[in-house]
Amino acid sequence: MALSIITNTFAGNPLDRASERRGDEAWLAEKADDPHSLAVAIWNGKALVEDVPPPADAEDGKPGVQIAYLRADMAKDLAGTPERLLFMGLWKDIAVFAVDLEGGADPAEGPLQGLGRFEELRGVAPALPPPDAGILATAKSMFEWRRKHRWCSNCGQESRVIDGGWKRECPACQAEHFPRTDPVAIMLALNEGKCLLGRQAAWPPGMYSALAGFVEPGETIEEACARELMEEAGLTATAVRYHSSQPWPWPSSLMMGLIADVDSQVAAPDQTELEAVRWFTKAEARALIRGEMEGFFAPPPLAIAHQLIKAWAEDE
Repeated sequence: MALSIITNTFAGNPLDRASERRGDEAWLAEKADDPHSLAVAIWNGKALVEDVPPPADAEDGKPGVQIAYLRADMAKDLAGTPERLLFMGLWKDIAVFAVDLEGGADPAEGPLQGLGRFEELRGVAPALPPPDAGILATAKSMFEWRRKHRWCSNCGQESRVIDGGWKRECPACQAEHFPRTDPVAIMLALNEGKCLLGRQAAWPPGMYSALAGFVEPGETIEEACARELMEEAGLTATAVRYHSSQPWPWPSSLMMGLIADVDSQVAAPDQTELEAVRWFTKAEARALIRGEMEGFFAPPPLAIAHQLIKAWAEDE
């Protein structure tokens, strides 16, 4: 069931996460061996996908792309250890797992030959059905967390995965560690019919995007938005309203999209986060997102920044 009329790329994972089942090791083992259970494969952060015939209404006639599912028992054998297997949830009555593969040899040219190909998620996401993109983003984020939090932050001993892969437990001190998601406030600042966009020095020449920053402990989303606007552009927020959110699996953030009214158009980049800022009229913003503004371009449609700009620019 859609909870919002706005669904950004990587949102909308359709699986029932079945969190109440994660602690039932016997049930998980049974499902992992069930020939009807499925699995998605991630190799060095890339996702196993396959081509499908183009939709009937496709104008370009290009084939579509979807997840190339494996049998879960095959994924279990490839994993070799619970450290590399994740219970994703249920699709109706079918259990879905994910397997994390590493190494220099492409498994699609080895044990998974003929079953699909591995693609960078950022590149293939726009072609995926939205539910598939959501499932893969979840798997990628979880495996990134598990890889980077293998050692107990309380005592330094090696931890182990439990609860279907959704928790780490330290056998030495019994500390429990849960997946982290880093909250990010990303905002489109508005004043007198114009929106403010900025650019970082590391970005391709001409790329401008919405301002953004991590939410700090003890802050509300609105307070983080106001702080980032002041720090990065010297602007004072007078009102902040929510637009939509987006899971962002690089490595595991939750982008919280905001629209912020500011008190003036006297903006200055901080030269640390941003090297330049610029005000855009609605006409310019429309041209920007269509790729028709010479010398300037916006982030691609899969990014929530693009959707924030588009929503404002096309709102008459």
